[in-house]
Amino acid sequence: MAKKKRRRRFTGTLEKHRRGFGFVTCDELEQDIFIAANCINGAMNGDMVEVDLIPEALWKESPEGIITGVISRNITEVVGTFEKSKKFGFVIPESKKYREDIFVRKKDFAGAQRGDKVVVQITRYPDKHDSAEGRITEIISRGGQPGGDIKAIARSYDMRDSFPSKVNAEAKAMRKRGIRQQDLTGRRDLRHKKIFTIDGADSKDFDDAVSIERLDNGNYLLGVHIADVAHYVREDGPLDKEALKRATSVYLLDQVIPMLPKDLSNDICSLNPHEDRLTLSIDMEITDKGVVIGHEIYESLINSCERLVYDDISDLLENHDEVMVEKYAHIKEDLFTMNELALLLRRNRSDRGSLDFDLDEAYITLNKQGIPVSIETTERRSANKLIEEFMLLANETVAEHFYWMEMPFVYRVHEKPEQEKLRQLKTFLMSFGISLKGSSETIHPKAVSKVLEQVAGKPNENVVNSVTLRSMQKAFYSTECRGHFGLALKYYCHFTSPIRRYPDLMIHRIIKAAIKEEMSAKGLKHFRKKASEAADISSVAERKAIEAEREVEKLKKAEYMTYHIGEVYDGIISGVTGHGIYVQLENTVEGMIRLEDLRDDYYDFIPEKYTLMGRRNHKTYKLGDEATILVESVDLERREINFLLEDHRED
Repeated sequence: MAKKKRRRRFTGTLEKHRRGFGFVTCDELEQDIFIAANCINGAMNGDMVEVDLIPEALWKESPEGIITGVISRNITEVVGTFEKSKKFGFVIPESKKYREDIFVRKKDFAGAQRGDKVVVQITRYPDKHDSAEGRITEIISRGGQPGGDIKAIARSYDMRDSFPSKVNAEAKAMRKRGIRQQDLTGRRDLRHKKIFTIDGADSKDFDDAVSIERLDNGNYLLGVHIADVAHYVREDGPLDKEALKRATSVYLLDQVIPMLPKDLSNDICSLNPHEDRLTLSIDMEITDKGVVIGHEIYESLINSCERLVYDDISDLLENHDEVMVEKYAHIKEDLFTMNELALLLRRNRSDRGSLDFDLDEAYITLNKQGIPVSIETTERRSANKLIEEFMLLANETVAEHFYWMEMPFVYRVHEKPEQEKLRQLKTFLMSFGISLKGSSETIHPKAVSKVLEQVAGKPNENVVNSVTLRSMQKAFYSTECRGHFGLALKYYCHFTSPIRRYPDLMIHRIIKAAIKEEMSAKGLKHFRKKASEAADISSVAERKAIEAEREVEKLKKAEYMTYHIGEVYDGIISGVTGHGIYVQLENTVEGMIRLEDLRDDYYDFIPEKYTLMGRRNHKTYKLGDEATILVESVDLERREINFLLEDHRED
């Protein structure tokens, strides 16, 4: 019988790497097809392409192929930096996935000058021999303009800080309308209660406020009061359509790409102090064991008595700061009672195995010119943790409530780690002498939590936390309640931030319909469709926002280190690859020591041990080791920072 011939031609989507090569993802193949840079043949990132496999004998590790045609193009415009000569110009793409420059004829400059951040519309796509051509359609910022680099990154992800005129008009109308008498019908008036917000010093939009009481039976009555954004954002109106399209606010250091216009986010919806505001409240009765034994969800009217700041309240709770004690004497007892409850909830969460990745996060300060002048690590203090616990509990309680009501809903889902990722994590932990119990089917969050407890306070804590976090699956939104592995919860949702997250706004609409008993068979069908749409769009938008935020952070960290070339720092080895060693400094900046710069020996990479070992001297470099480095160079275009080991540099 003749041997069945392997199929050679496939179609799929190209994802390009900044170094020029790429991978084509095909539904028919389990593995992606590797495409060498010289086999791309004019295809661009995201294009649907036709690819021919090369003979299997020539593969290195995975299937390899040559792109033979572009079926459909993914992009029509590119964001980048404009460079020009007298007769022509070109745009250097901001995104490193679009590696090739775009040629621009003089007649298509549209007033752009050298160094400007621009949008170029593609008029001719690249082929084997010629680069793409385009015409400039928008000047994002002039060369050297403060914040222009961040604006360009945002625009490269199709994020805009301005809103269409129809959206602005509706938002302005809602702000002017304010609170009317008919808006109070059916609402519980809580303006007599001591309710306040606790947020960061730089926060402009306040969508959650809290209150607490001690009941006669000794239990706590915790109130979480959330801005009633759904009251102002009419379903399927211009505001709502734009909010769904954005799905989330994006925070790019000193710039914000908001989900809603400021007339709503910073004004009529924001729980500003000493102003009446419409809210959606949940009251939870909690025992001294930290167990919720009853709850009520209802529409309300509040007037926040204070706008509190995390650091101030943390000083009060942790140090009994005299200035803060005097300033907030009227709510001091409430704050200490809240902290008492938060510690109880946190202990319970730890006991059930909830994962607490206490990772160092960077706080990057930019000056007025947009230049990074300092990078420090942020600290989660008592007040931050207090609000975190209350929001987690509110989200869990709301999710469970609507799960048992069997209503359409948007849940926050975090699944168990994948089998291969879990295997790799176990191998990694073994190199530290740490055992992780459980298979991909049986693993419990408690097992992972114990690992994090073992390294808490040790030099390798951040490395272990980082690698463990990367082993977890990404959380997403779904209409199915499939649990949250990281929080060790069966029921979870996002309910507490409707100003900046669309799933929360969607949930508020469902809650309000349920409260008013407006959920007919037709309504159920309607909300099932809307909830599914919101979950899908929001999951994609969230991933895009995270990517943009990381790109801005990488850019500003690289820019910061350009001012520190030649300086020596202590760090921890945070990554080991066949190309070299990654070292993370105390301020979270990470750079690479190239393998060829380890000049005292030839080093082999041992993947299963995340280690480099010298052939002659048997010296090892492994994850978690301390390292003293010298900052050698920075490639701003690639956002890459290059280190040398201090004892390997050439004087």
